[in-house]
Amino acid sequence: MATDTDHTFDVIVIGLGPGGEHVAGTLAERGLRVLAVDRNLVGGECPYWGCIPSKMMIRAADALAEARRVEGLAGSVGEVRPDWSVVAKRLREEATDNWNDQVAVDRLTGKGATVLHGTGRITGQGSVDVDGTAYTATKGVVVNPGTTAAVPPIDGLRDTPYWTNHEIIEAAELPASLVVLGGGAIGCELGQVMARFGVEVTIVEAAERILSAEEPEASEKLVDALEADGIAVRAGVGAEKVSHDGSTFTVTLADGSTLQAERLLVATGRRADPAAVGLDTVGVPADSHTAPVDDRCRVADGVWAVGDITGKGAFTHVSMYQAGIVIRDVLGDDGPPAEYAALPRVTFTDPEVGAVGMTESQARDQLANVQVGVTPLGETTRGWIAKADGLIKVVADADRGVLVGATAMGPAGGEVLGALSVAVHGEVPVDRLRSMIYAYPTLHRGIETALGQLG
Repeated sequence: MATDTDHTFDVIVIGLGPGGEHVAGTLAERGLRVLAVDRNLVGGECPYWGCIPSKMMIRAADALAEARRVEGLAGSVGEVRPDWSVVAKRLREEATDNWNDQVAVDRLTGKGATVLHGTGRITGQGSVDVDGTAYTATKGVVVNPGTTAAVPPIDGLRDTPYWTNHEIIEAAELPASLVVLGGGAIGCELGQVMARFGVEVTIVEAAERILSAEEPEASEKLVDALEADGIAVRAGVGAEKVSHDGSTFTVTLADGSTLQAERLLVATGRRADPAAVGLDTVGVPADSHTAPVDDRCRVADGVWAVGDITGKGAFTHVSMYQAGIVIRDVLGDDGPPAEYAALPRVTFTDPEVGAVGMTESQARDQLANVQVGVTPLGETTRGWIAKADGLIKVVADADRGVLVGATAMGPAGGEVLGALSVAVHGEVPVDRLRSMIYAYPTLHRGIETALGQLG
């Protein structure tokens, strides 16, 4: 293990989100001298303000919703009284250690890495500056700087005390009302949580529909689900002006209407900055929003990138997948190159929206002969029993006879997606999928019905 006075390492990792931490820890365990640098918390967004705490919030909100469903199914549970303090306490004590990364730091140093909290930046081939101190990497540098909340240039917005995912995750108390700017995964997930805890919520999405990156059928059903929770969804109209009078936000929309709320959540995407970690010194244009990588996640000779900055998907599982590829490449181990045709993604609303590969629109733009099959989940036996809404949609390249994309929306949609991800990734012939035995009565049995609808 290196000491704090050492300035030469085999590998320097800048940015310790899940992927960067995995690279640093694994390479250190394999005997390399590793310097791991992060200006914030070791572990990145995911364990402190992203995946882990948000899903704990979602689990709590789903428990409230399930309790409210007892009537009509099983009897009565009396009054359901939300208590955000229970959730806030759990986030602090169980998920984030009150936003302290000592456990993560100890985990890395225990594997043999040297950890620095500071701002790291590549200054040349194998050279890194950390807060004015120069370090050398003999084998190379790996960057995993993550992203920050993208704040749109709306008149007046930056002068207000708006929330991002950080502030809403850290909130000890909830507001009476909330406007959410952005109808993507983060906005829809957190908006639904807030509504189920009694907050009056409005979601504003400038695009024609929420979850615009996914299938339109999923967007339509999600609107129905959100509205059933009391959420007002305003899609197809953006915000033009924001003001705050000390207690209330006023949001002026492009159609001239106004919204007022106690709090405003900005959930309009994430922003990466390759130049901030010095990738402009190794050939990445200074104004680029992503760092182009090859199928070994190399940006340049001796420089690798993993995670959001690569533009391959702002998901922890992409970062971890790429980290494994980088580890093998640094060590000279054999292994398959990166491929993203079967990239899975899940929006953890209720119902969940799981998707893999291409949407129907993307497939029709890229392929000559596309077939689509859709099964409403409520028409399956298990869906009918559970009074569940949702759908299973499959998208096939008819010329090759394989699935190129699919959506599983419903209870545990992300879990049902697993079978579809295998089918897309493995390019399993559609005829072979049709010949499978699908357990009855299950939600995934809807895959068989959707395959039968291909045409």
